Amino acid sequence: MKKLGLALGGGGARGLAHIGILRVLERENIPVGVITGCSIGAIIGGLYAYYHNADKVEEHVRAMLTGEAIDDLDLEIFRSIEHKTMTEQLFDYMNSVRRYFSMLKTLNQPAIYGREEIDRIFEDFPDVDFSELKIRFATIATDLYSGREIVLDEGKLKQAVIASASIPGIFPPMEIDDLLLIDGGATDTIPVQVVKGQGAQYVLAIDVSKDIDDLSELDNGLKIIYRAEDIVTWHLTQERLAGVDILISPNVKRYSWAAIEKMDEIIEEGVVAAENSLDIIKKLLKV
Repeated sequence: MKKLGLALGGGGARGLAHIGILRVLERENIPVGVITGCSIGAIIGGLYAYYHNADKVEEHVRAMLTGEAIDDLDLEIFRSIEHKTMTEQLFDYMNSVRRYFSMLKTLNQPAIYGREEIDRIFEDFPDVDFSELKIRFATIATDLYSGREIVLDEGKLKQAVIASASIPGIFPPMEIDDLLLIDGGATDTIPVQVVKGQGAQYVLAIDVSKDIDDLSELDNGLKIIYRAEDIVTWHLTQERLAGVDILISPNVKRYSWAAIEKMDEIIEEGVVAAENSLDIIKKLLKV
């Protein structure tokens, strides 16, 4: 049987769908030979390469995202809500004010949150070498100095995953050797070519990116900047998906990247998406 590689995309809380997809592959005894991940895909992919058990990955991620370290970040200011009532509209406006004031912190420091907050979030993340993983794994980050995509597949797993998940402006860059690394999504939203380079003959890519059709009113400069970034990311994602053997796109595009309170719903969407793709996967792999 040819080796199946998974390319797990970035998308914040939307990437929790990866857990549901991994659970279905595991349940159906579909072997995974290599995993690559970006941002949240790096977190979940790295944990699965370490545990080789989707239930343990979910347990770890759930503890990680519901702990005091995450609560203290006040991530609700980055969540979107539907405008159904005047109360919700007022709540959304207040969150916008808090969000913009938070962004002002980046004028005199590298990010809204510091290294101490990151260390607390990842305190219990496996601090092991790549060589100790049960499944071959690589993650990607972006070097701010050279602008290059950096493949991280040796050294400490924890350090590499933090680098790949360092959202610009939100979390500080990670220094590794002579590199200053941020979220891999700046150069490669779904590391398809990387997983091929790691030895996969077939690639199953998971796209949890934001829906470009989800257009809000462009009534200020920051919203226009965010919209431009969404457009660039969308086009980059389409380019990176060229040559994929199987693409799974869970129905999670409506969720904010910070919607961790929707964890159960998002994981279940991953389960549904994987089950809908099982026939194609099994036919390709001749399982």
